[in-house]
Amino acid sequence: MGENIEIPAPKSAYPPETRLDPSLAYPPDADLRRLLRFEPDSGAIWLGERRMVLLHTVALTELRHDLITSVGKEQARRLLTRMGYACGLHDAGFAAKTRGSQTLEDMFLVGPQLHMLEGAARVTPVRLEMDAATGHFEGQFRWDDSWEAHAHRLKYGLVDEPACWTLLGYASGYTSAFMGRLILFKEIRCSACGDDHCLIEGRPIDDWPDGDAHRQYFEDDSLLEKMAALSQQVEALKSSLEPTESGGMLVGSAPAFQRAHDLMLRAAGTQVTVLLTGETGVGKERFARALHDHSDRASGPFVAVNCAALPAELIEAELFGVEKGAFTGAHAARAGRFERAEGGTLFLDEVGDLPLAAQAKLLRVLQEGEIERLGSESARKVHVRLVAATNVNLEAAVERGQFRRDLFYRLNVYPICIPPLRERAADIEPLARHLLARFMALHHKRLAGFSDRALQALVRHGWPGNVRELENLVERGVILAAQGGVIEAEHLFPNQPDVAHDGLDPQGRLARRAPQDEQRLCEQVLDSGLPIETLEARVLALAVERSRGNLSGAARLLGLSRAQLAYRLRRENPND
Repeated sequence: MGENIEIPAPKSAYPPETRLDPSLAYPPDADLRRLLRFEPDSGAIWLGERRMVLLHTVALTELRHDLITSVGKEQARRLLTRMGYACGLHDAGFAAKTRGSQTLEDMFLVGPQLHMLEGAARVTPVRLEMDAATGHFEGQFRWDDSWEAHAHRLKYGLVDEPACWTLLGYASGYTSAFMGRLILFKEIRCSACGDDHCLIEGRPIDDWPDGDAHRQYFEDDSLLEKMAALSQQVEALKSSLEPTESGGMLVGSAPAFQRAHDLMLRAAGTQVTVLLTGETGVGKERFARALHDHSDRASGPFVAVNCAALPAELIEAELFGVEKGAFTGAHAARAGRFERAEGGTLFLDEVGDLPLAAQAKLLRVLQEGEIERLGSESARKVHVRLVAATNVNLEAAVERGQFRRDLFYRLNVYPICIPPLRERAADIEPLARHLLARFMALHHKRLAGFSDRALQALVRHGWPGNVRELENLVERGVILAAQGGVIEAEHLFPNQPDVAHDGLDPQGRLARRAPQDEQRLCEQVLDSGLPIETLEARVLALAVERSRGNLSGAARLLGLSRAQLAYRLRRENPND
């Protein structure tokens, strides 16, 4: 059932229509203050997973003025309302995540509290009735010191119509996300019109007599969003099935990547043997497939072989085929990979792991264009384009006697080095978005994308596993993220440690905040009631115990010098 939420305040501070029935105050906002993080070293401000920015109100004032002047008042109002609406939708996500275990009302009041924390206005709930089950909502809130009313009045003086368009959009977006239906907030009073404060009232848009006139500011884009989502899925599926001018599944604009891509395109129109080099996971097989797709052999087969995955005693039979009776168990003749790739492309991955005997036969194929099945005395002509790949230094393998020098020269006619992902940081975000579209289609998920913090975490990661690792992380994120939500950093890197940052103390001042693990530890110490002297003595003793009496080792554990530790120990045990 809906409940009336009544916030206590001095009755004399409000005219009769905005007086409050004292019943319930704002919940403590320490949980919200923790969401606001300042990272001076990286130049970023965060509200949960969303990156924020501090702006001068004078800049926003000029933006409003320029919009009104250039596109007209109505279109400017719609744009600013939609901007606020989007902010409200995102803050509703914070509310569910931050106070999901609390009452509906406490969870809802995150919005007004965040509105104040973000500097929009001082918000005082006057009346609040909400029932999530029925969708009933009626709310009235007082705004004091609205930045938007002040900005509008500063530019245009007193006006006849309310002007807090962005803030109204925020309230509507936030509440609509909560109630699952469009809630329209209107200003009953506005300080831009000469009132000493703003007063807003919200209810479902159909409950307003003039609700239809306001729909233009909250046009339902769900159909357009669904069409965009379907378009993304179609493009993702097409990129998996068809070659494109950018090289099939290849995505990237970094100079090193583009050089490799250009070399691949130049080789595609020839019959030259190509050697792809690069670290594990950089996408050598995708380059090989793109090379095949852009060649005149595209209609032929593409056969891939991982040389490292085949046992040494079977690799010759797999590559060149066997005749019936060639060895025990060979009950029938069988074509090898070269014959299966006839008229197309054979991709030999990890070619450096081929045994020397197989290397000799591979060299003959490259020189003569023919193979011999195991157990056969006759040669068979093959018309195959060979693409080899390795993540090891073949020249070094030649010097060690592990790889034939003459074969190396035959393979190394046209080398293409594919750069690791850490050397093409600008490609990480477009690659991640490309993979997101593909995995949303694969797993039948519709997501809003990556959070700002998730994208930052992706760019900062070292990527030892390269593109393959990125694929795995994005797929995991798609699976873990809620339907219609965003992929957050914790979905991609669940064990990533928290770091110290600046936040807001209870007085609203910037202060260094410890990581959450340290914060929890400090809270446990305080809750234990253990005196600080006793705690220090026990920690010192434990460090000495772990170091088996070695004071230098114990000092390193504590981040002290040996002399500092010895002084503290003498202070604790003056008679020793």
